[in-house]
Amino acid sequence: MRKAVITAGGLGTRLLPFTKELPKEMLPLYVKEGNTVMLKPLLQAIFEQLYDVGFKEFCFVVGKEKRAIEDHFTPDYEFLNYLLNNGKTEVANSMSNFYEKVKESVLFFVNQPSPKGFGDAVLRAKPFANEDFLLHAGDTYIISNGNKHIKKLLSVHENYKADATLLVYEVEDPRRYGVITPGSSSDDVIEVVEVEEKPEKPKSRFAIAPVYVFNPVIFKALQNIKEGKGGELQLTDAIGKLIGWGLKVVAVKLSSEEESLDIGTPETYLDAINKSYKKSKSEVSNVLHD
Repeated sequence: MRKAVITAGGLGTRLLPFTKELPKEMLPLYVKEGNTVMLKPLLQAIFEQLYDVGFKEFCFVVGKEKRAIEDHFTPDYEFLNYLLNNGKTEVANSMSNFYEKVKESVLFFVNQPSPKGFGDAVLRAKPFANEDFLLHAGDTYIISNGNKHIKKLLSVHENYKADATLLVYEVEDPRRYGVITPGSSSDDVIEVVEVEEKPEKPKSRFAIAPVYVFNPVIFKALQNIKEGKGGELQLTDAIGKLIGWGLKVVAVKLSSEEESLDIGTPETYLDAINKSYKKSKSEVSNVLHD
């Protein structure tokens, strides 16, 4: 699989006033790089995860006033030289590695003029995603050693010949998530028989993490649904349409060592900062003691 769609069109209203000028998807998290722990914009961290497992074609769906994203993914060698000339070798080397990955990739930027929901953002990528593709929301990061969650998602999608493959994890209160109703399961792979967005009475504790693999038929489903909760086009409703059509929808469970970090609110962002720092420090410590 070659193509990845990353959405970054939301307004980030729950993080105002900070996100008035800086997109929430550019907020930093801690990641391990070499034998150090560094802060990186969330979108860069997601991009590098996907690049490292083999993706080279990327479509970023961005909202208005999010020029900072395109600027960040445009190599700035003058600034890189400034860092090197002023002894900032560590961060300069990190940026240089990032720029090399950008140079070796094909990047498309598609505009979402109005924040009409996750489903609308995905639909904007239709001209780009004319084959099976990976979809990743730009405000969620998955902690996973060796990016195993992405590798497993791709493997399951291919082996099960699925039309949609979801990533799920168990939560205490699933009412603020998209939730699956599970059918038969084996080896952490679950048949999905129903999905619902933010249900009042969830039928399971399996919340959907916003990382998916889709057949392009998802665009047909998005074009055949109406606005859902919040007056937005809900991707969950389109997945439900696939199930209704009798197409194959499966889910992969995050392992106990993996974790989904959400930056949508001040509380969840603080939690993401703390967990990403703790995990990154632990990984560096393990490397140094091996």
